[in-house]
Amino acid sequence: MEKYLRNKKIAIGFKEEVEPHEILLDSLAQKKEEEIGISEKKFEVSLSKNILQGFFIFTLILIIILFAKAFQLQVIEGKHFSALAEENKFIIHSIQAERGVIYDRNFKQLVFNQPNFDLVCKKNDLPKEKITKEKVLREISQILKIDLEELEKKIEESQTPTVLISENLSHQLLIILETKIKELPGFQIENNTVRDYLDGPSFSHLIGYKRKTGGKTNLEKSYDETLRERPGEILVERDARGNLISQKIIKFPESGKSLVLWLDSELQRKIEQELKKKMKETGAETAAAVALDPKTGGILALVSLPSFDNNLFSKGMAEQEWKKINNDPLKPLFNRAISGGFLTGSTIKPLIASAALEEKIISPQKKINCQGKIEVKHEYQPEVIYIFRDWKTHGWTDLRKAIAESCNVYFYHIGGGYKDQEGLGPTKIKEYLELFGWGSKTGIDLPEEAQGFLPDPIWKKEKLGKIWYDGDTYHLSIGQGYLRITPLQVAASFVAIANRGKLFQPQVVREIVDSNKNLIKKIEPKIIREGFIKPENLEIVREGMRQAVTEGTAKELDQLKVPVAAKTGSAQTGKKDPKDKKDYLDNWITVFAPYEDPQIVLTIMINDVKEGQIVTPPVAKAILEWYFSKTVEK
Repeated sequence: MEKYLRNKKIAIGFKEEVEPHEILLDSLAQKKEEEIGISEKKFEVSLSKNILQGFFIFTLILIIILFAKAFQLQVIEGKHFSALAEENKFIIHSIQAERGVIYDRNFKQLVFNQPNFDLVCKKNDLPKEKITKEKVLREISQILKIDLEELEKKIEESQTPTVLISENLSHQLLIILETKIKELPGFQIENNTVRDYLDGPSFSHLIGYKRKTGGKTNLEKSYDETLRERPGEILVERDARGNLISQKIIKFPESGKSLVLWLDSELQRKIEQELKKKMKETGAETAAAVALDPKTGGILALVSLPSFDNNLFSKGMAEQEWKKINNDPLKPLFNRAISGGFLTGSTIKPLIASAALEEKIISPQKKINCQGKIEVKHEYQPEVIYIFRDWKTHGWTDLRKAIAESCNVYFYHIGGGYKDQEGLGPTKIKEYLELFGWGSKTGIDLPEEAQGFLPDPIWKKEKLGKIWYDGDTYHLSIGQGYLRITPLQVAASFVAIANRGKLFQPQVVREIVDSNKNLIKKIEPKIIREGFIKPENLEIVREGMRQAVTEGTAKELDQLKVPVAAKTGSAQTGKKDPKDKKDYLDNWITVFAPYEDPQIVLTIMINDVKEGQIVTPPVAKAILEWYFSKTVEK
């Protein structure tokens, strides 16, 4: 039997060949199974070849995947993850530095850096558990006394991971938060520095502001690169548990440079005070003034009213405060001194006189008989007569008297020509006004300066589609019509008359110094042009301005202890008082003093003054009286 079965094979479901002896139970094994009660019989079979192959392939794929991932992490992205590991190990913290400050000419500090604290929320660091998160937010709302729902909404709707919750924390709130901040995950106190402006409204149009968000205006903007601080960096090394290993300064902080201005801060305040006083008396609502050093072009004062408090912008303001400023019809943010364009009225006359003398169209001794008006017949309709009036009858008038008494008829003659008197004409008038700096930016080191505007026949034809008439030239000759000039341009042009021929670029900053007030750079005066009017002609014009004080339109200034020269002006604005129908005028005066060796050129303009009111000479008198009494004291 055994011999018979030896060559036989048995087929099973697994389709594997099994030897006959593999299915016979060993007698001893069988006996043992019976002893322990196992009655089942079993066949021992080898694993399926498909299963082995599948297991092998699965193992191979797994090894390949692991190898590929290891290759990716170690080789392809090794540098990246190595850098991340280094970042986790080494953290760079910023070291604060101070922005440069600003001084007036006497080193009186006008701008300070003030510590400031804000509460911010780091959204990614808030607790993940809802109950814990709500507890933290509730605690914050109670401390700050703000609505919980509003707090949650503010955080959820923020598009940035860091949310400003409360700025400019009070001292009391700061103490409370500092004691509890470790128990308020996701919240932290940030230490900032904000600008603190001394007497903000008095200097805001000159200094401007710097916001915590980075926005800047005026000096803060034009000298940002000089004032800007350079924060330092400290490298902190920590172990895997976050424990401090070492720290090292890798970049030292650098404070910004500071500015020393030509500005006389006391003069600035005095001008502001006197302007406000006169505006209150007359009902005027807007005004501007500029004071320049005629030897350098330095800005001694620059006032624009109404003004605004620049501290509101540096430290943050409520929405209602912003709406009040932004919606104010008087536009307190608008710098009238350098950006406003106005009719100059008779203020233009010394410049027209200089041009007439330079072009030799009239002798300074020649007299013109002023009967209070000139009459001009229509070119094609002789029966139509145009009348150009003066503000009074001046009689026989030479150039000096014409400046002193502000005679319109005289300037109609030399500006537009009349009868046998040759006139400059619009082209020459514009050419000389441009030489004095009108109609172009002065180059002052402040942003947003206006260019001003000088009309001419080509402009009128192209823009208005109208012909330029002689009447347009007459109006231009007395500062009326289409021209628009800034108070700064007026003041800068009279500097050239005061110093006998040098037109300076107005300059606000005099020096740049370090934090210890050591000089780094002196900003030299810049002459735009000189010699464009002969000294002898300027001297005649200066004499006319001096005569305006001794016996003309600015006689009130003759009471000053120092001799001064001046030119007044009034320009119609087109507005009338609805009750008495009187015109509203822009009232001007430009003064330089002392007459022989000028130290100051002062231009004042008050808008919308009712006709018949004398306002600028008294203001100039009060300012100069104070200014030269202070100079004597010093």
